[in-house]
Amino acid sequence: MSDITSQTSQTGAQGKQPAAPADRGRTAIADGVVEKIAGLAARDVLGVHAMGSGFSRTFGAVRDRVPGGRSAATRGVKAEVGEVQTALDLEIVVDYGVAIAEVARAVRENVIAAVERMTGLQVVEVNIAVTDVKLPDEEEEEPEPRIQ
Repeated sequence: MSDITSQTSQTGAQGKQPAAPADRGRTAIADGVVEKIAGLAARDVLGVHAMGSGFSRTFGAVRDRVPGGRSAATRGVKAEVGEVQTALDLEIVVDYGVAIAEVARAVRENVIAAVERMTGLQVVEVNIAVTDVKLPDEEEEEPEPRIQ
């Protein structure tokens, strides 16, 4: 009797093998998670000065000071996440003098590797818009704090 009981508990009520623990349930990854991973991976590339357009960087610097505001890590990144695939749009500012095509290639490779490794999602495309070039003599566009 104990042999039948142990066999039933191992194979389930209908005699089928139970699913592996990794297959019992679903994992959903939020767009913001993929955006953070992609944003950090893009910033790691030599020649990327900042993420986002000038307006989004200025607005983002103000928003960063507001509690509960969106993270600077996601600035300039938009992700569309499905169940098994994701697509990304990035806005970058490059340093003057770099080869833009090479920086874009390196960003694309780094972002794809990081997102696929960390999430298991397949990255189907990474679109990159170069929105500005940081000149050596330009100052940063950080707004002045109102209170000192």
